[in-house]
Amino acid sequence: MLAFPAVLHLLLPAPPHHHHVAFALPHPAPPLHASLPCSRRARRAPSPRHGVARASAAVAEEASSSGPAKFSVRIPVGDREILVETGHIGRQASASVMVTDGETILYCSVCLADTPNDPADFFPLSVHYQERLSAAGRTSGGFFKREGKTKDHEVLVCRLIDRPLRPTMPKGFYYETQILSWVFSYDGIHSPDCLAITAAGIAVALSEIPNKQTIAGVRIGLINDQFVVNPTTEQMDKSELDLMMAGTDSAILMIEGYCDFLTEEKLLEAVEAGQVAIREICKAIDVLIQRCGKKKMVDAISLPPPELYRHVEDISGDELVKALQIKGKIPRRKALSALEDKVISILSEQGYVSKDGSSGVTESLADIVEDEDEDEIIVDGEVDEGDVHIKPVSRKPPPQLFAEVDVKLVFKEVSSKYLRRRIVEGGKRSDGRSPWELRPISSQCGLLPRAHGSALFTRGETQSLAVVTLGGYQMAQRIDNLVDTEDSKSFYLQYSFPPSCVGEVGRIGAPSRREIGHGMLAERALEPILPPEKDFPYTIRVESTITESNGSSSMASVCGGCLALQDAGVPIKFPVAGIAMGLVLDTQEFGGDGSPLILSDITGAEDASGDMDLKIAGNESGISAFQMDIKVVGITLPVMEQALLQARDGRQHILNEMSKSSPPPSKALSPYAPLIHVMKVKPNKVNLIIGSGGKTIKSIIEETGVDAIDTGDDGTVKITARDLSSLEKSKTIIANLTMVPKVGEIYRNCEIKSIAPYGAFVEIAPGREGLCHISELSSGWLAKAEDAFEVGDRIDVKLIEINDKGQLRLSSRALLPDADSESNSSPTKEKTPQKDDAIKMTSRRPRRKRQSESSGAENATTKTLEKSAAAPAGSKGSEAA
Repeated sequence: MLAFPAVLHLLLPAPPHHHHVAFALPHPAPPLHASLPCSRRARRAPSPRHGVARASAAVAEEASSSGPAKFSVRIPVGDREILVETGHIGRQASASVMVTDGETILYCSVCLADTPNDPADFFPLSVHYQERLSAAGRTSGGFFKREGKTKDHEVLVCRLIDRPLRPTMPKGFYYETQILSWVFSYDGIHSPDCLAITAAGIAVALSEIPNKQTIAGVRIGLINDQFVVNPTTEQMDKSELDLMMAGTDSAILMIEGYCDFLTEEKLLEAVEAGQVAIREICKAIDVLIQRCGKKKMVDAISLPPPELYRHVEDISGDELVKALQIKGKIPRRKALSALEDKVISILSEQGYVSKDGSSGVTESLADIVEDEDEDEIIVDGEVDEGDVHIKPVSRKPPPQLFAEVDVKLVFKEVSSKYLRRRIVEGGKRSDGRSPWELRPISSQCGLLPRAHGSALFTRGETQSLAVVTLGGYQMAQRIDNLVDTEDSKSFYLQYSFPPSCVGEVGRIGAPSRREIGHGMLAERALEPILPPEKDFPYTIRVESTITESNGSSSMASVCGGCLALQDAGVPIKFPVAGIAMGLVLDTQEFGGDGSPLILSDITGAEDASGDMDLKIAGNESGISAFQMDIKVVGITLPVMEQALLQARDGRQHILNEMSKSSPPPSKALSPYAPLIHVMKVKPNKVNLIIGSGGKTIKSIIEETGVDAIDTGDDGTVKITARDLSSLEKSKTIIANLTMVPKVGEIYRNCEIKSIAPYGAFVEIAPGREGLCHISELSSGWLAKAEDAFEVGDRIDVKLIEINDKGQLRLSSRALLPDADSESNSSPTKEKTPQKDDAIKMTSRRPRRKRQSESSGAENATTKTLEKSAAAPAGSKGSEAA
């Protein structure tokens, strides 16, 4: 049987400049007739795969009378197994799989369009990932109960699926491909995001897509200095590392994650552990593919004519070299665009004729027609009379015309080739830098006076304007997904990439997937340097608006965001910086020694034309966030190690330049920032602050003018205010509401809230009332409390008793001078009630002046009260009270 790559060469002979066609596929070789062109209907129909070796015993097949067989395989991953099933669900899709980990189940399907798209310089792939709330037994808390807009977390998972798959797709395959992935069951233990990468890789490998290699993905955690493959959610809470990676059985395609300033060496160990796990998964997937994989659509690959590469180089060679030497991005882009238009005009409109096949001299159709129309001149004596002779004329080749889209594709590849050759052979990049040299850096802080913190960071032609806003809990970002249900984030970074930053006109609207991904990367890079919430109880929002872009704008957001945080007065632990690294993998093709060439601080053109985009953020001693995308079929660990070490040197240089910011960050709270005070109360007192239906807390906010009051179940109270006076007022009210009264404490100027026959209820603090018995209202005898006091009067009271129910007993008599003299001569405690006949009382507040007028008036008043006390009714009333 012919091997699969051999069949591919029979169908599509590899042109000299098209080495990317001759890729090796790990899938089993189908029979020769399976690779012949066939209709889409025939291609989609399930057919027996003759000549395929018997599958491993690890693949289980379940016969079904109602349809095709169900195939399943258990794959060891870490300390457990995942179950992969196919053939029983989604049978009309190109391929579909169900992947199960514990009780977490994810379904993934792959479908192709019936007809190919027009050729383009990118693979038409779209990825959709959704976490159904029903998977966790929940529904949406909003008005619309159906899942709608893709959440940011889901967008990030879509990117994790998309990025490792693209390098494995062959050039020239233009069938629109869609990958759909849903989480149908979630057990709260096994995260579905890492399963989604593996499920998509399996589905693509089982489908007709002629992918180069099978991919798989895993998550790596670091717990107690031990690497854990696909850790549970509980284990991740203890992990120092969150690494998501994808690759093939031999190389790495994508890494992304964050950590608590791990060293480069430790990160490499984690990647190596992940590579071992991915290799085992890929081997098991290949066994499943041998059993039930579909034949590949190799005949659908359409590449530009091989000779077109030579023609484009002949026409544009010298001018292309000059254009690539222009340092400015916009002038270089315009020069390349003009050259591209010229090449397109010659090759797709005028026609191209090469005189010697390699000289690159062009002739238009008009010149050719003019040459053919010239009259033939015969010299006398050369021709015998009567003879007819035709002068021998060399035949000119007909002009060649090519499709415009093919010319564009080839011009882009040739431009990339020339740029790489310039870097490898000349040792200089387009802007004149060496491979390890960084662009000029400048920064300034405090340029926006009303913002809480601001910074402008510029690196070459890349510029980020970072703004920090501080607020209370109400400014926190709510999270509602399967992993973090109804949680919130007190720190988030939002990245914006307007079309003006690259000098273009484009759409403005909701953030793109790229903007969400870049913002999350910068957020993860800055989060480890923030102070704990107990030391800085603010919600922090960072906005990074890219005002100029020529590569590495996400890392500029890290640098600008760090400076803006310092300018806002956030006490960060230490500064961090970010840098983007590039790669030319095969340098031998461009005149090098064959060893990979690492580029520091890459520009946009180097990102597009290079083989790698590695973003690393951290400080001098460790890494806080990282992301790597590969545009070739994987890199090895030694290459990655070299890139990480070179990136560390670059970060040190950037941090040194950031310290020279002019003006420097203020490192103090802005006068326009809110004030936040955190206080602790007993958890059982929180309801007193909130009140019935939130009535009490709303009244405090309205009365004092504070922005917000947040209460926690643990007794934490956060007060957010715009000025100090309103903050102090609310503090006093809450302190009074939640105070724990103690026997013997004295409360001054307390208001009488209501009067009963047996005494008065006095408010010693907002919402806290106690009973001052009629016998404790005065030093004399009272028949009715209304005789001496009215509602709204204010008196001083002393707490003399707290009963078992927590009710307070107050005394005003204990604070009177006569009571003090009696208490000094008698050992009786204040909370012990005294006899009614010993009670002395004062008059109402407006009549208190009479106490110092004369003893006669006082005696007369006392006698009058004694007579009242002698009455039987008054006596009974006093005893009953």
